[in-house]
Amino acid sequence: MNTATTTKIANTLHEIQMLDQNAMTAARARVDFLTKPPGSLGELEEMAIRLAGIQRTAQPTLVKKAVTVMCGDHGVTEEGVSAFASELTGMMMGNFTREGAAINVFSRQMGADVIVVDVGSACETPAGVRNEKVKNGTDNMAKGSAMSREEAMAAIEVGIRLAEELASQGYQAVALGDMGIGNTTPSAALVAAVAGKAVAEITGCGTGLDEEKRQAKAVVIERSLRINDIDSSWRDRMDAIEVLARVGGLEIAGLAGVTLGAAACGMAVIVDGVIAGAAAMMAFEICENVQGYLFASHLSQEPAHGAALAHMSLTPVLHLQMRLGEGSGAVLLYPLLEASLRMMYEMATFSDIGL
Repeated sequence: MNTATTTKIANTLHEIQMLDQNAMTAARARVDFLTKPPGSLGELEEMAIRLAGIQRTAQPTLVKKAVTVMCGDHGVTEEGVSAFASELTGMMMGNFTREGAAINVFSRQMGADVIVVDVGSACETPAGVRNEKVKNGTDNMAKGSAMSREEAMAAIEVGIRLAEELASQGYQAVALGDMGIGNTTPSAALVAAVAGKAVAEITGCGTGLDEEKRQAKAVVIERSLRINDIDSSWRDRMDAIEVLARVGGLEIAGLAGVTLGAAACGMAVIVDGVIAGAAAMMAFEICENVQGYLFASHLSQEPAHGAALAHMSLTPVLHLQMRLGEGSGAVLLYPLLEASLRMMYEMATFSDIGL
């Protein structure tokens, strides 16, 4: 079984630590002594406590936050799995630079900086987009491997380097966003393989397919898994990076790298919908220690998303019937994370009121 990784990836995995239990214990003691019944603020309490564990301090902060939108194209669109042509990926990258997309609008409101990265589009990288292109789109995974193992690792490294750069600039959290026509297809394939779910069960409508085309998409995913020798026993023959190479996407690999790099640097990772969920799941498969660094923002309408979150034991906070991607749901969690910290620092304790 080929489990070779690059030195960069190996060093990153070595740096990913479990959350700081001492910091979390101290934060929990503070939260439990606030003027409220213990646990009565639910997930908000757990958010503050986990931020303490991630930042390895009983007094975590959230001053600088970002969202990275990784972009890539997919050869499997040749099979008719999307209602839109792959050219839209390039058009949307331009839209991001003009700050006209949903992620730009929401991020402005949330005070998050948007970093758009072309890790694998089939078009010319627009001005204003970070050009980290590994390959001009993946190959058609329904006919063979989407990319080589070396290409998948190169895309992972793009994400790791970006996370390291953000950490060096003082960012404390990064939301995972994506853009790539056809990318719900590799995402569903990855979730089916890793979470052990039936393809028909977790294949969604993506960009708006009708039921007949959704079923045809499921057939393409089944064929892709079969051609790439990925079945229930794949762990006996290959590792998660190999699965990612065979039926994944360059932007998915890039986001997996962001997840690994952010965890190694002590940054929180906010997971968006099905594509970001699949990427985080692959990072989790590569290194289970990333789990504590992950916050599930919302539950996508794409059925593979819930399966990916369940595989990582993550509970989504928001239920907004969203399925856009771009990180649009992930950045909506930022105000709640900030509220959790305000709760911890600004609420009175029982001792403050004389109890």
